[in-house]
Amino acid sequence: MAIILPGHHASAVETKPNVLLIAIDDLNDWVGCLNGHPQTKTPNIDRLAKRGVLFTNAHCQAPICNPSRASIMYGLRPSNSGIYDNTTRPWDVPALQKHVTLPRHFAANGYRTLTTGKIYHASGMPKNDFHVVGPTPGQRLKQDSRIIPETPDGARGLWDFGPQTYDESEFQDHADASWAISRLQQASPMPFFLTVGFYRPHVPLYAPGRFFDDLVEADIQLPPIKDNDRADVPPVVDQLTISRYSPSHDWFVKTRNFKKAVHAYLACIRFVDEQVGRLLDVLDASPHAKNTIIILYSDHGFMLGEKDHWAKQALWERATRVPLIISAPGFSQGESSARPVELLSIYPTLIDLCGLTENPQIDGVSLMPLIKNPRATWDRPALTTHYQNNHSLRTGHFRYTRYHDGSEELYDHTADPNEWTNLANLPEHAELKKELSAWFPKTNLPQATVPNNR
Repeated sequence: MAIILPGHHASAVETKPNVLLIAIDDLNDWVGCLNGHPQTKTPNIDRLAKRGVLFTNAHCQAPICNPSRASIMYGLRPSNSGIYDNTTRPWDVPALQKHVTLPRHFAANGYRTLTTGKIYHASGMPKNDFHVVGPTPGQRLKQDSRIIPETPDGARGLWDFGPQTYDESEFQDHADASWAISRLQQASPMPFFLTVGFYRPHVPLYAPGRFFDDLVEADIQLPPIKDNDRADVPPVVDQLTISRYSPSHDWFVKTRNFKKAVHAYLACIRFVDEQVGRLLDVLDASPHAKNTIIILYSDHGFMLGEKDHWAKQALWERATRVPLIISAPGFSQGESSARPVELLSIYPTLIDLCGLTENPQIDGVSLMPLIKNPRATWDRPALTTHYQNNHSLRTGHFRYTRYHDGSEELYDHTADPNEWTNLANLPEHAELKKELSAWFPKTNLPQATVPNNR
């Protein structure tokens, strides 16, 4: 049932809450309220967590932009959509063209849909998704200047990092926040569904110089790294974790760019957190303050040298774990839930929160039981898929991964939070693996294709 606030009389607008959906690109658990890095500063994301439910064990459905974002917006697992990589736009796939996306479902239920920034991965978006689209979604307003004098050929430009000196209003994330702010300040004759997609901390790791100033490079704390950490992982991992453009971990170490890159990533987090704060400040001062649901998430995590890996494209914790906060009027505030949950649940959860008609097409389950009681019984693991038939399950205590060739990884997160010791070959875990394998998808569609005459 839709929310009716205490002390208000029901009206056509008030019985349907507004929605502000904030997507952040490549943000791992280096968020203050998740304790992912001791030097991170995210006061605005943290204050949002205090007014809602923070899911501390939330995971993406794919550790790459396009399949993750398609899964959220279409409500389908990659294994059921065939969207596994960044090359295929889901709205060009014939089998998905009649599928009702999340914003289209809201539009069909009487909402005005608006968007700016990076919500989908590729250029464009499905037809009829949004009534109003912000300027140059997903594009930088200014060509960023290069900082690093040398990078590997494949990393040139994209993997640059460092402080920028031009006016902050010329950063796309700042511009997108400003555009969304102007919409939040307007009266709305109908409930709105507003999505804002921030690009940072995606590479290149650029932020205004002031976000670098309060950290001294020599004092930067690096993520926990274990020498020869891949010695006990299956050979298939080397194929699946190839990041086409990112430099190797060895390059970062030998060129003394490791701390520089970590510094830049932390600065980008601070920058995007400030944009989140700008949105919250204006929303709180607007007529919509008491009747707006806010959901903040990242499309996937990001690795900075752990297991000799940079970027995402992996089925390890820092690549799959993401911030997820749901703040809804009339529900839990300042609570956290350690239950394993999925970004796939955003679609059905919003249907429940807003009292919309159901969509029988979608996968995933609503998080309403955990929003009402963050410690409620929850027997479902979170599932992440990386290309066809490579799956990783995260429970409250374990991560179990099985690849398409049958090879496996198993980590006990209670004793080994850094996933340094693969337990998959130990006979004492055979029964656990058997129980968890029941959650692996029975359907594993091949990579979706697009007709040549589209």
